[in-house]
Amino acid sequence: MPRVLVVEDDPDVRKAVQLGLRHQGHEVLAVGTGEEGLEQLHPFRPDVVVLDLMLPGVSGLDVCRRIRDRDQVPIIIVTAKGDDVDVVVGLEAGADDYVVKPVRARVLDARIRAVLRRQDASVSDAVRPRPESHGDLVIDRAGLAVTNRGEPVALAPSELRLLLTLSASPGRVFSRQQLLEAVWEHSYYGDIRLVDACVKRLRGKLDELGGAPRHIQTVRGFGYRFGSA
Repeated sequence: MPRVLVVEDDPDVRKAVQLGLRHQGHEVLAVGTGEEGLEQLHPFRPDVVVLDLMLPGVSGLDVCRRIRDRDQVPIIIVTAKGDDVDVVVGLEAGADDYVVKPVRARVLDARIRAVLRRQDASVSDAVRPRPESHGDLVIDRAGLAVTNRGEPVALAPSELRLLLTLSASPGRVFSRQQLLEAVWEHSYYGDIRLVDACVKRLRGKLDELGGAPRHIQTVRGFGYRFGSA
């Protein structure tokens, strides 16, 4: 039974999400502040965090960043309709996905199960007997581990899935829509910002934000490709 930590300050929304997710078969702990969410992260050990960005006290954005500083648990942010800036900022802070209020339990359940499948399905995509070396970057598909210049790289589920998808076909250009469907299992074109935000985070973790990226390369007007050099 997946464990879901819900951080939502509106008591009515919090109760509705909690009851809806429990009905969908999840174990749910719901809290009302960012401080409580951070306090419960270690003792509850959630499989997924559902995080409202508009919180009193410690903001949802700060909570997202603090979680990412110490944990790679999947994070799904909740935003108000039309808050595109908040969505992009939240994704760049480390969130794996987002849903828009009013939150429907079935939609949220689908997003939760999709983000959990990214972790489970990565091994079956292309299990190889040995880790792949791409210069200083080493990708171990079987062990779901990545090192760069000999140092482990901590990747969130969407970041790891994106890297595995691109690196499985070096040189092939993937459109944003193709990556959206392969990594996030979304089909709505408006969600391509998930791809761009994840690419930016991944480049940062691979030290590729300055100059021309060696591995996660942009093909202007088309999408992204993986360069093995």
